[in-house]
Amino acid sequence: MLTENTVYGQSAQNLDSIIRVSIREMYGNPDKVIAAGREVVSKAGNDVNIKIRGYKLISDGYSSKRDYEKSLEYVIKANQLLPKCQDELLKIQMINKAGIQYHQLKIYDKAIQSLDEAEQLCFEYPVRDSVRVSLGLNYLVRGFIYKEKLNCDIAITFFDRGIAEINQSKAAGNNASKISIAKYNKGNCYILMSDNEAAIKSFKESGDLAKAVNAYSLQGFALKGLAQVYTLEGKYTEAIATLKEALKISGNVEDLILNQEIYKGLSENYLAVNEWKHYKEYRTQYLQTQLKIKERERKSISDSLNEAEKEEEFKLKNDIPKFIYGCIGLFLISVLILFFFFLSVKKSKKKIEKLENVIQSLQNEKPLRESK
Repeated sequence: MLTENTVYGQSAQNLDSIIRVSIREMYGNPDKVIAAGREVVSKAGNDVNIKIRGYKLISDGYSSKRDYEKSLEYVIKANQLLPKCQDELLKIQMINKAGIQYHQLKIYDKAIQSLDEAEQLCFEYPVRDSVRVSLGLNYLVRGFIYKEKLNCDIAITFFDRGIAEINQSKAAGNNASKISIAKYNKGNCYILMSDNEAAIKSFKESGDLAKAVNAYSLQGFALKGLAQVYTLEGKYTEAIATLKEALKISGNVEDLILNQEIYKGLSENYLAVNEWKHYKEYRTQYLQTQLKIKERERKSISDSLNEAEKEEEFKLKNDIPKFIYGCIGLFLISVLILFFFFLSVKKSKKKIEKLENVIQSLQNEKPLRESK
């Protein structure tokens, strides 16, 4: 016979399974991941941990689509539930996630603050292997920050520390996409350091890891990075072939940033080999994609503003009755104060009149000597 606890346990197990499967599709089909996250949240009931993980899944899906405003929205929703969360590992993940969001929004001081907090919690956790992936991700994000600040030596140090932590964990196989991203960023650092050989090695390793887990977007970026090195070396035909391969892969995922970079690379390489027709074709597609990105950004900002307006409207609707009751209360208090003030004035007036009468009678009263 199934009890309520048994049914609940099965439900939680099913939702956990949805989350685990969806994580593997993060860079291949982010829309599917977002839909799965919404399903998890709607079915989580009173399970705070599952609901937080559902919100995180939605947030990660939007991050994969580079819709960072939407991603932040769901991080905030998840973090609002953290005081009720008893899972220390999940808390570490969400504080790390906050650091990632701040990094993506280029608020570096806040990012480092969150990363420091998450790192400290990792060090305090009794089982090191359980926090290796979180600690590794923490170091990778620090690497991204230093890369963007053009300090590639420090960035590569953090990338290597992050990769080492993840590779030592029992869950290394499930985190191949994270290592792929790290190696892609290492490749970009090596380009900035003019070490083309190391860059090619990093981009190829990144692509192989991405291919193994069907992370199409990451595969595309690895090929784009590889093509960039070929362009720098004057190998324009190889660069074009590599970018064409990246373009074919990018058709499996809607990543406008990736497409923009591929079109840009193709137009530049065709220009270098004097193929004007192809240059114009890809230059046009590059500009059209750039326009789409700007339109999406405007829509995202507009959606955020609309959401904010709805929240304000909801708050206003809730606050208006309070405001009205407050005004009524204030009015009644004012009436009472005026009433007592009126009584006080009336009593004072009577006292004054009485005193005036006494004074008047005293003034009219003849001295005793005269009355005799």
